[in-house]
Amino acid sequence: MSAHEAGALHAPGYGSVATVPAWLRPPEDVNELIPAIWPDSVRRNDGGALEVGGIDVRDLAAEHGTPAYVLDEADFRARAVGFRDAFQHAFADLCGGADVYYACKAFLCAEVARWLAQDGLRLDTCSGGELAVVLRVGVPAEHVGLHGNNKSDAELDRALLAGIGRIVIDSLPEIDRVAEAAALLGVRAPVMLRVTVGVEAHTHEYIATAHEDQKFGLSLSAGEAAQAVQRVLARPELDLRGLHSHIGSQIFDTSGFEVAARRLLGLHAQVVREHGVSLPELDLGGGFGIAYTSDHDPLAAKTLADSLAEIIRRECRALGVEVPRVSVEPGRAIAGPSTFTLYSAGTIKDVDLEHGAVRRYVAVDGGMSDNIRTALYDADFSCTVASRASSAPPVLARVVGKHCESGDVVVKDEFLPSDVVAGDLLAVPGTGAYCRSMASQYNHVPRPPVIAVRDGVARVIVRRETEDDLLALDVW
Repeated sequence: MSAHEAGALHAPGYGSVATVPAWLRPPEDVNELIPAIWPDSVRRNDGGALEVGGIDVRDLAAEHGTPAYVLDEADFRARAVGFRDAFQHAFADLCGGADVYYACKAFLCAEVARWLAQDGLRLDTCSGGELAVVLRVGVPAEHVGLHGNNKSDAELDRALLAGIGRIVIDSLPEIDRVAEAAALLGVRAPVMLRVTVGVEAHTHEYIATAHEDQKFGLSLSAGEAAQAVQRVLARPELDLRGLHSHIGSQIFDTSGFEVAARRLLGLHAQVVREHGVSLPELDLGGGFGIAYTSDHDPLAAKTLADSLAEIIRRECRALGVEVPRVSVEPGRAIAGPSTFTLYSAGTIKDVDLEHGAVRRYVAVDGGMSDNIRTALYDADFSCTVASRASSAPPVLARVVGKHCESGDVVVKDEFLPSDVVAGDLLAVPGTGAYCRSMASQYNHVPRPPVIAVRDGVARVIVRRETEDDLLALDVW
């Protein structure tokens, strides 16, 4: 299933070219930047090159090399604070505010964890490695959650010993595992139950997570979720904090959240009726979409917060239950737009297609090892020449990587100036979420650095891998 269902359109006026998605149009100005898909400080300077945080990308490439992830620190932190303030304000009169947990899986490093803690967000982890990072930099453990459908004994022990704020239980067998681990350590484990509410978000099948036939959660319709509540309440080692759902990723409206909230709160009310327990928390998950191309129209944090608050207000009133403390888990919506990947162009060639069509292939010095999303999810990205402006007419191009795979595509379709040559810098926006997190060493290509920029200063927050790093785990 494609992430975007769109027809094809022949692009007139530019010779015989391949068909393009219906939403992609030849630009009047090939140098124009669409603000919604770039970090806030990105603009073209008088020389036509991109600058970010007051720094010319040519200087970044000269000092740090390419490929590199370039992160606008002020943009990242403004988005984080924007979510924090929007949800705190929207839910203030309902439940004293809402908690925002940053989904660390989107992108995590030590410096980002520090920013988030300083800016008053909580952190949601889904592995022992992510948990290790946030604890090592001093994030208060009570502000950290742990997800995962197959948590190890070591991960549970680390979380419980640290005094983590919540463990999200994902299956019936995990209930006893967490309870027994807590008993051995002499602690009481705060837990939430991840409920599969049967809502299919309109997204790629691999990132839709609330339908029944998949690995996550406790089925509401099959009665597993209600059974899990009963089992948890019967274990004195467990403190049931509330219910949790996550309906998918890259979601652009709140209709799915409305159905999910109604079903989740229905179970919440059932727990009150049957067990006399009013669970204090409710987590609606994340998955809020961002703009990767001009085809995407994401909701602002305030719009999301106000809409979700009204949904919760209405559903709790209808059910006659007290409003629990609500939390959400944005990741992509904070990290994604804050970062672009800077590449150098290499091989450029035109490929003849059927019916006289031609596609221009522009190869860069990275690829699926630093951005797997196009190959994995059929994701769409945009691209621009970053090192200069151009007056050449646009040509339909496909940006590809250097790896030994025909599916090694970074940008499927984009209009680039027809005078692109080897050595030009290309920038692909919207790569702050899941690109570095899912990066690999395929073909033994070292992973790029993450360069944070702010107020004319650039600093490395994740260094580039070296050949020594590639060989470090080999046993000689």
